[in-house]
Amino acid sequence: MAERLVSGDLQQEDQDVSLRPRRLEDFVGQANTKENLSISIQAAKIRQEPLDHVIIYGPPGLGKTTLANIIAAEMDVAIRVTSGPAVERAGDMAAILTSLQPGEVLFIDEVHRLNRVVEEVLYSAMEDFFLSWMVGKGLAARSVTLRINPFPLVGATTRFSMVSAPLRDRFGSVCRLDYYEPEDMKVIVDRSARILEMDTDSEGMDLIASRSRGTPRVANRLLKRTRDYALVKANNRVDGAVARAALEQLNVDELGLDRSDHRLLTSIIDKFDGGPVGLETLAASLNEDADTIMDVWEPFLLQLGFLERTPRGRVATRRAHAHLGRPYATTDITDQGRLNGF
Repeated sequence: MAERLVSGDLQQEDQDVSLRPRRLEDFVGQANTKENLSISIQAAKIRQEPLDHVIIYGPPGLGKTTLANIIAAEMDVAIRVTSGPAVERAGDMAAILTSLQPGEVLFIDEVHRLNRVVEEVLYSAMEDFFLSWMVGKGLAARSVTLRINPFPLVGATTRFSMVSAPLRDRFGSVCRLDYYEPEDMKVIVDRSARILEMDTDSEGMDLIASRSRGTPRVANRLLKRTRDYALVKANNRVDGAVARAALEQLNVDELGLDRSDHRLLTSIIDKFDGGPVGLETLAASLNEDADTIMDVWEPFLLQLGFLERTPRGRVATRRAHAHLGRPYATTDITDQGRLNGF
């Protein structure tokens, strides 16, 4: 599937870290999470101890990696970055843990994707800061332990429920990131525009913020594409009219929906009378993978109240019909054939 401009998933152009805040005071939104982290960091520094282990979860693009780097910066320590899929063997994890300096932050992205053997190495490391493993076989087998430097583990995941209970219970702090409020999105867009030294007005920035799906990563992506449009088409100034034209050119509507969102909703409405329709049937009609629809396309539509997941299938709501300008009619669903595959 082609990369979507409004997807929160990390893309190549998002590797630029210049727009990311570096200190907690510069991080916009998520007030409760910020306050809790600030207290934990200050307490750890007063006690001169490593920060307790932290797990951060929420949809992609909301700042989990940014917060991990901020934690390291606030603690005045280095950060070691890896991901669940990258650590394939227990020995790989042991090598990382034994090379950590005292207090150094270990950040594991997609921590829910650690395999069980690798995960078990973390248990004793997180609790008591030592590694334990078996060497030899049969009667000659013996347990070997190795003390490691104290460290804080920061884990990030988009699927908190998939983190195993033994690992989840070893995190002292659990931080949930939610989609950002419109006011926070405006502050984020304004800040990014200043860093990029863009010539803008408030109307243009408000338009970009309102169509960014409450996701800073999407906001920065739309801001850069609008900057490109302004450079080529509008004397390099982003005002309300230019921002609106640029976003229309990018096929991002006033709620932040793109062509994929419209395809999904119009398919349910036009082909299946608004639903319910089973996931597999819907995926086949769109020629897309069912997991992609469920994990990538649907979450934002569910948040907007445009889509419902019912025991009988997906249903386009009255709000979805209104947004697309389609008449809404309540129907008695008796056709079980199109519910197959849910």
